[in-house]
Amino acid sequence: MDHLLSGLAANPALPPELVDRLIAIADADVADELTHRADLSPAQAVALAARVEETAVPLAYRGLLSTADVDPVTRPHAALALLDEGAGSPEWARRFASDPTVEYREKLAACPGLPPDVTEMLAADPEIGVVGELALWTTPQWATRLAAHPHAAVRRSVAGNEATPPAVLAMLVTGEGLPPARSCVVCDRERTPFVHDPHCVRGGCDLGPGASCDGSHESAVHEIQLRVLSNPATPAAAVIRFADHPSMLLRCQLAARHDLPPEMYLRLAGDPAPAVRAELADNPAIDDALIRTLATDVGHDVRRRLAHHPHVPLDVLTHLADATRIGPTLLPRIASASPVEVEELAHSPSPTVRMLLAARRDLPGSVRDALAADPDAKVVKAIAPHPGLSEAQLRAMVGRYGVQVLARVAANPDASAELLEHLARHEPPVRKALREIARHRKATPPSLLACLADKQARPIAAGHPALPPQVVVELLADEDRMVVEAAAANASLPLVVMAELVP
Repeated sequence: MDHLLSGLAANPALPPELVDRLIAIADADVADELTHRADLSPAQAVALAARVEETAVPLAYRGLLSTADVDPVTRPHAALALLDEGAGSPEWARRFASDPTVEYREKLAACPGLPPDVTEMLAADPEIGVVGELALWTTPQWATRLAAHPHAAVRRSVAGNEATPPAVLAMLVTGEGLPPARSCVVCDRERTPFVHDPHCVRGGCDLGPGASCDGSHESAVHEIQLRVLSNPATPAAAVIRFADHPSMLLRCQLAARHDLPPEMYLRLAGDPAPAVRAELADNPAIDDALIRTLATDVGHDVRRRLAHHPHVPLDVLTHLADATRIGPTLLPRIASASPVEVEELAHSPSPTVRMLLAARRDLPGSVRDALAADPDAKVVKAIAPHPGLSEAQLRAMVGRYGVQVLARVAANPDASAELLEHLARHEPPVRKALREIARHRKATPPSLLACLADKQARPIAAGHPALPPQVVVELLADEDRMVVEAAAANASLPLVVMAELVP
């Protein structure tokens, strides 16, 4: 990989004539960078696809190639990408529907808006993978037809298709109204009864661990049930029967649904498996009473998931904050707290609660300032990147807590150039702070030069547009290839040097 040319290919300041020259010499890595340029013209896209064939698909998805630019015979993948975008020719679809390459037919089966005759051909395809792909993405009418397919793998795809009518999904759960499946991926390959060894060492075997069939296609049926349960189009009345199912995976999927009656959630809250109760804990459909019940649940991950519930009462959240490890993340209930609730949280006796509030970036000035002066370091660390803090406040944080808050202060969007220089000179150096300074929009040459001394901050600083051009040029010969690539992508690289770099 030529890191220098790859970096240059990503340089936003690269003029069109140099983009043309890079296209003419591009290898796969350089071409990949060029493919993602925002200023790539359709003519350049055509030239790039001609140079490196692998770029044709992403360029087609970006809309930079048209049907006039793509031959489905020589560029089948690009043609299929255009069909997937609804921009291909119906004749292409007909051609691929009868193509001997299974991969092409599978890709075609996932494309939207196929002509009726093409859909008919794909539904009758001898390869189950092709029919299954069609079943996963097709229309309600075709999903209804394919739900009765004799192969369980096709029915599994129908079960996962959100366009499948609710009544059909209910039939897939009960089996009522559908003929029994005649085959599955297990009995296609093995003599039944068969249970796949979870530690199978057979080369090329892709059966799942424990996949089994005794003639009833039990593992395939389980997969169908999982997909039906996870499909939001499935009516709740069809799935409540799984509350006592022996499969924990099915009960977990049931607990994640948002449309069950309250008594069903209450029943699941007593499930013996902590994983089921944890899945229930952050379900926005459970009520306050059940939330309070789960707040006393010591099962693995239950209370942590409950803290992420969007409607958890604040008094419960306060209890959870001190009872479980949540971390300095913005919780949904904190993010939606009203102005009155924000004031309440700001005056909480729990430093953890105040830290969680400090993760918001839209706090009123009075609350923000109070948290900036908090006596607990973790609260100050959480509030340090909040916009609107003054230079004096940020310096006071560093003066009080030093290296504990240095990196977070450096991440503040309002940190001044002078403050960033001060932080960059800190002894001993704080590596996380240097990385934040290296990507800060207000970083100055002196602070960026200090960042270059750190191995991890060096490639970040090498791409900063405020780095002096002569330094950027020097970094093109750096021993670290990541630094070379970042410097070559730096918009401050002089144009004359760019031109010299492209043969």
